Amino acid sequence: MYSKEISKLLSEKGIGVGDLIKVEYDNVSIEGELMPKTETGSPDTIIVKLKSGYNIGISFENVRLTKIASSGGEVKFPAAKLTQNGNLPKVSLLFTGGTIGSKVDYKTGGVHPLIKPEELFYDVPELSKIARIEVKNPFSIFSEDMSHKEWAMLAEEVAKELDNGARGVVIAMGTDTMHYASAALSFMLENLNSPVVITGAQRSSDRGSSDAFMNLTCAVQIAAKSDIAEVGICMHSSSSDDNCHFLRGTKARKMHSTRRDAFRPINCTPIAKISHDGSIEYTSQYKKIGNGKIKVRKGYEDKVALIKIYPGSDPKVIDLYLNQGYKGIIIEGTGLGHAPLSPANAGNSWEGHIEKAVKGGVIIGMTSQTIYGRVNPNVYSTARKIAALGVIYCEDMMPETALVKLGWLLGNHDKETAEKLLNKNLVGEISQRNELNEFLV
Repeated sequence: MYSKEISKLLSEKGIGVGDLIKVEYDNVSIEGELMPKTETGSPDTIIVKLKSGYNIGISFENVRLTKIASSGGEVKFPAAKLTQNGNLPKVSLLFTGGTIGSKVDYKTGGVHPLIKPEELFYDVPELSKIARIEVKNPFSIFSEDMSHKEWAMLAEEVAKELDNGARGVVIAMGTDTMHYASAALSFMLENLNSPVVITGAQRSSDRGSSDAFMNLTCAVQIAAKSDIAEVGICMHSSSSDDNCHFLRGTKARKMHSTRRDAFRPINCTPIAKISHDGSIEYTSQYKKIGNGKIKVRKGYEDKVALIKIYPGSDPKVIDLYLNQGYKGIIIEGTGLGHAPLSPANAGNSWEGHIEKAVKGGVIIGMTSQTIYGRVNPNVYSTARKIAALGVIYCEDMMPETALVKLGWLLGNHDKETAEKLLNKNLVGEISQRNELNEFLV
């Protein structure tokens, strides 16, 4: 709610939220839509949405307000009307929420999910010339709220759509945990023989700088035209609108909070580069479409944890997980895979706690917080001691991928098999050699 003084003035002027108004103060004159007060904003500040789409706050002191036009009622997205071409390949779009399916709510000024997935098509009519698209909405959730349960639901939906004749599947979701989901689906979808493309947006579709439309277009191009039989992420390759990259699902990571090219390939190169006109340039080896029926293995042990080593970190955190019945732990170690074993404060040594957990039946994997590069237990004595305790060194796997893989292994195999497979390459999560290239950021 605005302050009593502002509310009184708005009432006297006959101004309501959504109306087009002029705000004048000093020698400044601004026109825009009156927005409701934000939850955390000052009640003595008027919020106005400019034509550019950005909101600004203006102190109420010494301002003059003039009503230009009424809002005319609730602002709604126009309905999307697409003519589907039956001769084009069928692509299923699984819409799950996130920024790619968000717009400004003109009642509150906040960003909220679209009411219907089809509203995306209003701004991307060219999709109808690429594929025959069927939209499904298995759930609507922000990616930070996802868990292995939603990943399993997506795996089942993907298999269902492919079994029902889809040439490929595009999953639109939030970007914050997209690389966790892409890793999970890479393991859950066994014998995959079609492209499964996960895409999203860093900026909502109402913004002029939105990446939603190009990302979605490139994703549909991969699903409809490529011969790739892998799960991957399709997002901007740079901050401009030149191309998108298709990144292996177990080798991609979000490396920036806002940039449009936030997703980068880790210890590898992209599988393909896709231009807005539909041309696809393959840039590394990949699994190609073949024969066989897809199988979903959605089992997942949720009692797995990711622990980060830092100076002075308390090793008793391992005891907490052990006491809570956790089955697996991934350590995000320093450098080549290290944890403190001989600190000045002996109580901060991880050695005894790791040994206790391993003897207690917990599988512990070691990764590196450097992100790029690989762990190696044979260079320094610290790593050799840690490996001797039974810790499994996970080569060049990203910590997030290792966490998801361990949960999946324990959900589908016995402990002994999970231990043997943790540092063995299954779906491209481990590279034989690391690549130093321009994708380092």
